[in-house]
Amino acid sequence: MNLPTRAQDAHTTLAAAFNTGDVATVMNMYDVTGIIVPEPEKPVSGREKFEEAIKAILSIKGKMEIKTVYCLQTGDVALGRSEWSIKDGDEVKISAKGIEVMKQQADGTWKIIIDQAFGAEANLVA
Repeated sequence: MNLPTRAQDAHTTLAAAFNTGDVATVMNMYDVTGIIVPEPEKPVSGREKFEEAIKAILSIKGKMEIKTVYCLQTGDVALGRSEWSIKDGDEVKISAKGIEVMKQQADGTWKIIIDQAFGAEANLVA
């Protein structure tokens, strides 16, 4: 899987990675020194925790779709807002509104450094 060369393509690339069902392919989209929030209020960091989180998400059978609401970029950092879901046929297994911070790598590709999968939900409180 090729990493995106434009920040605004990160959501599409991430959905394609998830839909391979392959942990290594999905892990490649992330900087594992960052943070992923695979469940509300449960942020994790580090390779081992990232891998556990990715495996848990991949265990939800169905197809992931991610819509980019916006992507704002300044230099080598970008902020994305997404609406995502995992569907099995017509059945929605899970859906949420997320916020992602991306960083451009030395080779020009983009990786996600913070993935708050539920960060734009209306009931989220500080």
